[in-house]
Amino acid sequence: MIAGHFGFAAIVKSREPRVPLWSLMLATAWLDIVFIPLFMMNAESLSPVPGLHGGYGASIINADYSHSLLGALALSVVLGLVFGVRWGRRCAVVLGFVSFSHWLLDLLVHRGDMPILPANAGNLSRFGFALWQYPAISAFLELLLVLLGAVMYWRTARCVTSESNRGRRLAALAGCLIAAFGILILGIDLVS
Repeated sequence: MIAGHFGFAAIVKSREPRVPLWSLMLATAWLDIVFIPLFMMNAESLSPVPGLHGGYGASIINADYSHSLLGALALSVVLGLVFGVRWGRRCAVVLGFVSFSHWLLDLLVHRGDMPILPANAGNLSRFGFALWQYPAISAFLELLLVLLGAVMYWRTARCVTSESNRGRRLAALAGCLIAAFGILILGIDLVS
């Protein structure tokens, strides 16, 4: 869902032009960024799904801290507060929301591997609608988010950008689209 997360960030950028695009991209990947050091410290892990060899959903993600509901909320609040000190309350709320959107979008595709509480305290049910089991649907959802984000971002950028900056904005958009489609295509190729 990486490309889809970035597509969502572009959608938000089209509605919140004062929030820097780089901060939205950081916010949308924030939970995965936190996952990396936790993974390296063996606090979180990946387990292969029997019978799958790469592609969407080939791993069960044991991210019981960074991708727990409460953990995602806490990490989103922290990120919002850090940026809010410099850019104000509205930016803090937007970035916190975009960060938490990662958990909501992951909920759609993850298998039931997302706990409510960090470390799955209380051994409560885990959540996930498991769209990764349907690669075509997962890829379509990501493609939809990427295209919608690109269209909305481009329309907004076209309206607010001076003629001298248009080329730079177009190059940035093209780079983001190429990267997002590359991620999406790599995921599809791994499935086949």
